[in-house]
Amino acid sequence: MAINWQGALSMGVFYIIVLGTGMWAYRKSKREERKCTGNRSDVAMVGGRNLSLWVSIFTTTATWVGGGYILGTAEAMYDPTQGLAWAIGPVAFSLNLIVGGLFFVKPVRVKKYVTIMDPFQEKYGSTITAILCIPSLLADIFWVACVLASLGGTVSVVMDIPSSLAVVVSASVAVLYTLMGGLYSVAYTDVIQLSLMVLGLWFCVPFILSSPSYTYITVTAVTKVYQEPWIGKIELADTWRWIDNLLLLVLGGVCYQAFYQRILSSATDVQAQITCYVAAVFCFILGIPSILIGAVAASTDWNQTAFGVPSPYEQGKAGMILPIAIQYLCPPFISLLGIGALAAAVMSSIDSALLSAASQFARNIYKNIIHKGASEKSILVVLRVSVFLVGLMGAGLAMTTASVYVFWIFSADVMYSLMCAQLICVLFLPQRVNQYGACTGLVVALLLRAVVGEPSFGLPELLPLPGDKIQEDGHCLRLFPFRTTIMLISTGTILLVSQLAVFLSEKRLLNHNVPRPKPDNTVPEDLRVPEDLRVPEDPRAPEDPRVPEDPRAPEDPRAPEDPRVPEDLREPEDPRVPEDPRVPEDLRDREGS
Repeated sequence: MAINWQGALSMGVFYIIVLGTGMWAYRKSKREERKCTGNRSDVAMVGGRNLSLWVSIFTTTATWVGGGYILGTAEAMYDPTQGLAWAIGPVAFSLNLIVGGLFFVKPVRVKKYVTIMDPFQEKYGSTITAILCIPSLLADIFWVACVLASLGGTVSVVMDIPSSLAVVVSASVAVLYTLMGGLYSVAYTDVIQLSLMVLGLWFCVPFILSSPSYTYITVTAVTKVYQEPWIGKIELADTWRWIDNLLLLVLGGVCYQAFYQRILSSATDVQAQITCYVAAVFCFILGIPSILIGAVAASTDWNQTAFGVPSPYEQGKAGMILPIAIQYLCPPFISLLGIGALAAAVMSSIDSALLSAASQFARNIYKNIIHKGASEKSILVVLRVSVFLVGLMGAGLAMTTASVYVFWIFSADVMYSLMCAQLICVLFLPQRVNQYGACTGLVVALLLRAVVGEPSFGLPELLPLPGDKIQEDGHCLRLFPFRTTIMLISTGTILLVSQLAVFLSEKRLLNHNVPRPKPDNTVPEDLRVPEDLRVPEDPRAPEDPRVPEDPRAPEDPRAPEDPRVPEDLREPEDPRVPEDPRVPEDLRDREGS
């Protein structure tokens, strides 16, 4: 098969458009830096907190609707062992954004955080934060590798281009425009990428549905024709595993820095919440083309197409079913547009993961640990170097294996198992946790996840669980919801050990003093009394905007008289009491004059 030069040309045009958008965003970021009164690094990391509503919606949607989302949903639909019942991506990703908007927006915005590691830095200090940064950084690096590997596999199947070449070119373009403009480049290129993604995928759907090579999907949904019905089913024994997978995507997604960069870059809390809710609707809508294409692929007689037999599933290419269907079930000029849409979906996730990992390293490790007095210029330099290194490591990992599943497992599974409990505790239970509980919870979660095992990493399955089924390859099919169980055990460990540390410290059985937590009496800025509604105070006393004056409080007879009290209602002073020098002469009583 010769190289598909038309496809290569279409992808080249797409990359030029994206790169041009990134350069325009770079100039815009420079203008914002000159107008910014705060830190210049905030412009690169959170866009100066002034992204417009529609740009925020587009970049959030494009980040979630990436290559893994589109390809994975189509694969689940086509796989005869899964079907629609197990294609939980559209529902789970939408719920993830709704949960984030309801519960996680305000806690991170009220204190103007920049990265999701900032509350850990504030609560536990630098050392513990550096340890907790490791899973988050690795998850982003493996996210980059996962997306690049999926792009490499897609391009190699459709265009007969070496996957390593596709990985290098895509990583180079994404690194270049992310280096130039930071979040502005990422956000505005996401607008272009999402637009191409919507137009490309939805434009392909009518042509795929008009293909003569497939049986109507309404028939194959409930009838076995070429393979098992694509509707799928959930056995009673699989219920808990299905719930575990759903929670993995719903709660695991709120642990990623990429999510918080979007909500922290919004101008207001309301705008951030609207962004989450609207993006949740768009995520579900953009999952529909993958569902339809996967259903058609499951209903296709591949012997009637140029692909031939055996089918993609029998050749082990179920993960590439979306680009295969676009190539063999669409006219050639339509398939070019569809491939461009796939490239857009992949690129929209790479840049977000690059900036996410680089922001955490530059702020929470370099600025707060390695060089605490770092200038804004040096932080930006470290940020850009980090973007380059993360892209280099992700591209290198993507070329080591063709298995996208390995990278996805590390990125999603580990974040849910290790970081979800930590994040919930530090945001919603900060007065009940301390560094002892955080460290113990992390170690317990890591050990439990290791003994459960993961064949993809070569970890033996040492811990038998209820409902295990031995598969043909000798590995266990885990029906028990072990990921959610590990997360709950980690949460309980953090809380219990934290309280135990306080108890031991009070009994002087612990060398390090652990104070009993005190309630946080800080009044959020949006709940304080407006300046024009406050009771005027004595100009000689410092003003506390959180404590309004109580006119019923008893006054000190030696204190100056309140000029707001009428003179005929004042109590006469004892002439034997010496005059208070703090009282102005014009306000003193002139008795006996």
